[in-house]
Amino acid sequence: MLRSKAFSLLKPIPLMSGQSNLAYEFIHPAIASHGHCCHRRSVDYRQRYKTHPSSAGGRTISAPQTKVMAEEELPGVLILDIGGTHGVLENLAALLKKHFRLITMKEFLQNKKEMSKKIQSIFVFECRPTIDRELLESLPNLKVIGNSGVGVNHLDLKMISSFGVKVTNTPHAVADPTADIGMALMLASARRLVEGCQIAVSPDTKYFAVDWLGVEVTRATLGIIGMGSIGYRVAQRARAFDMRILYHNRNRRRKEEEEAVGAHYCEKMEDLLQQSDFVMLVVNLTPETHKLIGKKELGLMKPTATLINISRGAVIDQDALVEALQNKVIRAAALDVTYPEPLPRDHPLLKLNNIIITPHIGTATVQAIRMMAEEAITNMLAVLNGQPIPSEVFPK
Repeated sequence: MLRSKAFSLLKPIPLMSGQSNLAYEFIHPAIASHGHCCHRRSVDYRQRYKTHPSSAGGRTISAPQTKVMAEEELPGVLILDIGGTHGVLENLAALLKKHFRLITMKEFLQNKKEMSKKIQSIFVFECRPTIDRELLESLPNLKVIGNSGVGVNHLDLKMISSFGVKVTNTPHAVADPTADIGMALMLASARRLVEGCQIAVSPDTKYFAVDWLGVEVTRATLGIIGMGSIGYRVAQRARAFDMRILYHNRNRRRKEEEEAVGAHYCEKMEDLLQQSDFVMLVVNLTPETHKLIGKKELGLMKPTATLINISRGAVIDQDALVEALQNKVIRAAALDVTYPEPLPRDHPLLKLNNIIITPHIGTATVQAIRMMAEEAITNMLAVLNGQPIPSEVFPK
C-alpha cells in the first residue's frame, strides 16, 4: 500500500532529445529524492534487450520495439487493475499498452467467454493477480506469466508448467536496489538511526545522552548467506567499508570473484554465524530455506551481532527471533521482509526497540520498478514470438 501511494505521485522528468524517459521524480516533498512452443504470430515484435546507463545514473533495460498496431491486434495481457491500492502503477500500465492489450481482472470476469480467448499473458505485479488452477483452466491461450520481481514463491511453478505455461522473472532489475537496502538497514541498525531520529525530534528531549552509542560497520565482519547476484553486490558495497566478508552459498564462487570483493567462503553456515558481526540473509524462499534461521542458529551468533533480512520473511523463525531479541541473544535485527506482510499490529516484533522493520521496499525505487516492467515485457514478448527467453524460471 505504501508503495502504491508513493508511486501514484510520480511524474515524468522532461528529457532532452534522445534521452530514454526512464527516470521519474517524486513531486511530493515528503518523499522527494524512493512448456509449450508457441506458434509464430503474423505480427513481428522486434526485440531489443540490453542494459545501458540511464539519465538518472542507474541501469535501464530497453523495452522491446513493437510495430504500431491497433489495440485489437495486440496480444492480451491480464492484470489485476490499474492504479488503486493493488493495481499496476499508471505509468507502468502506459508502458504495457505499447505492446499489449490490457485486460483487467474485472473486465475478464465480466466477459470471460470473449476475454479468455484474447489473453496470452499475465503480468504479475506485487504478487497479483493470484494464479490458481481455476484461473489457468479458464485461459486456453495463455502462454506466459511475466512476474515483476525475482522472487516467485507466490507462484506454483509445477502447476503452472502442467498447463504448458512459461514463467519469467526480472533478476537484472532487482540486484542493485536490493543490495542498497541491505546496506541501508545495516548502517541504520548499527548507528541506531531510527531511535536517534525519535530522540532528536521528540518534544520531551532536553539533552542528548553521552552514553547513547551504536557500533561501527567499518572493519566489522559481514556474513552473507546467499551469494547470488544480490549477495555479490552487497559484498561489493561492503568492501568499500573495509569489512571482512564471509559468505555461505550452495555453490562456491570462482576464485577471481572472491578475490574481487575479498570474500571468504564458509562451507558450513555455522562457522559464518559464529564469526560475523552482521549476518545478512539474501536467499530465495524454498522448502530448504524456510525457517533457515531459528533458535539454534540465533544462539550461534555473537551477542553483539545484528541479523539483517532482505530475502523473504519466512526464512526466519520469527518466534525464535522475538525471543532472541528480548533476551539479548543477539544485539539487533533489521528486516525489510516479514511473514505475513504487514505484521499484525499486536505482533511482539513491533514492540521491540532493538529492531528496524521496513515495508518490503528493496526494489521500491523509481528506476527498479520501471526496469522490472521492461524486463517482464521483454520476457513475455520473447515467449509469444517463440524466441529465446532472457529470464525463464523453471520448476524444481
